Amino acid sequence: MTEVTLVEVGPRDGLQNEKAPVPTGAKIRFIEALAGAGIRRIEATAFVSPKAIPQLADSTAVLLGIARKEGVTYSALVPNEKGYDAAKVAGADEVAVFTAASETFNQRNIHASIEESFARFLPVFERARADGVPVRGYVSTAIVCPYEGRVEPRIVASLARRLLDLGCREVSLGDTIGKAVPPDVRRLLDACRAEGILDRVAGHFHDTWGFAVANTLAAFEAGVRVFDASAGGLGGCPFAPGAGGNVATEDLVALFDALGIRTGIDLGAVVSAASAMETHLGRAVGGRAAQAYKAACTRNGG
Repeated sequence: MTEVTLVEVGPRDGLQNEKAPVPTGAKIRFIEALAGAGIRRIEATAFVSPKAIPQLADSTAVLLGIARKEGVTYSALVPNEKGYDAAKVAGADEVAVFTAASETFNQRNIHASIEESFARFLPVFERARADGVPVRGYVSTAIVCPYEGRVEPRIVASLARRLLDLGCREVSLGDTIGKAVPPDVRRLLDACRAEGILDRVAGHFHDTWGFAVANTLAAFEAGVRVFDASAGGLGGCPFAPGAGGNVATEDLVALFDALGIRTGIDLGAVVSAASAMETHLGRAVGGRAAQAYKAACTRNGG
């Protein structure tokens, strides 16, 4: 049976845009519930400046507080060597570094050029290599930038290749503002194929315009087998005006289940994990599959 891997980014990318503080205990329970649902890769938090992202100021407490499940990788985003040090002390199994394919977005996001962003995380690669810690890479605005418009696919593929050459085990390509459509995705992945890196890239699609599931399917048909998703469709970006949430984990589980493609994830358990966060977020969450699942349970008396 064909398999795909879903990387759960809800606890980090999903929550970072929330204004109201989410209690540390709730974050820990969220992560534990996601692991219990069968998710094997979870981006638990980020070691960034609490002034920039107040929601993630408790990153150390979150990582240290998780009752870890065997076989699950708990990762953390780090912007520099200082962040790496903190993530290592807290026991991150993997770290992630990030840049963007657009200079303007990089400046708005991390107040640095693309070249400066690479300079900041070069020490991370050195330390991680010495410690045996895997590194994942992110390239934001991989298709459309909110400030510069369309991004040239070959530029994105070149940046991804550079990250892989530095030591990333894979690179996640982000449609940060959720404006891409399947032909855009195919063009990007054609460029990655030309670079010889298609088997080492992941898809990261936001659902601002409702295209994320279609874009995921286009990427799958092009050969991608790793996708980022967020339980409940949580997410957004503080530095990308108008960006919607990530594609809901429930929607991708339902998609691949319907296609007979294995994820190893229990749809109902993900729906429950996301629903448990509603009290802390002050609103209902969940993708289309979650709504359908709940409606079916109601009809069946579940």
